[in-house]
Amino acid sequence: MSTIVGLVLAAGGGRRYGGPKALVRHDDGRLLVERAVATLREGGCTRIVVVLGAESARVRAEAQLGDARLVDNPGWKSGMGSSLRVGLAAVAEAESEADAVAVAVLLVDTPGIGPDAVARLLAATNGGSKSLVTASYQGKRGHPVILGRDHWAGVATLATADVGARAYLAAHADQVQAVPCEDIADDTDLDVPPEQ
Repeated sequence: MSTIVGLVLAAGGGRRYGGPKALVRHDDGRLLVERAVATLREGGCTRIVVVLGAESARVRAEAQLGDARLVDNPGWKSGMGSSLRVGLAAVAEAESEADAVAVAVLLVDTPGIGPDAVARLLAATNGGSKSLVTASYQGKRGHPVILGRDHWAGVATLATADVGARAYLAAHADQVQAVPCEDIADDTDLDVPPEQ
């Protein structure tokens, strides 16, 4: 059976936020990293990989992440692109993930994305290892993003700084399936804390 593995990018230091967003407590009481893992799991991903970086020991100690596999990105300061590369490599190289045909990428700082959006993208993904599927919001690509295994090497090559998969998706726009999600999700990321 083929599998789509959930991939949470949670390594950033949250410089503008004042600390790692993985450790920010959401209004529902959960840490953002816990919420992201739950979103992917409840959306249909049975296996999840979380890429950690800033204060990874503290995240490991404080977050309740169940059986999610945690991997460290020693180069997390260089940006999200390095976390995406580390996450893709972790899934590609793991014997336990040999049946993974794709990853569903979710950023830790997008708590407005819930399980319904993940489930909608998974349901729309029928290309297996050739899949390139993004959520769309008023016609603009956003998260989550599903990257088929056939694209991982190309994505990793172009993922730099805080670009992630954007350059690869733009270069392969004719292959990208956009799934409207604005009716069930908000992919706005948390860059700064809410005003007190």
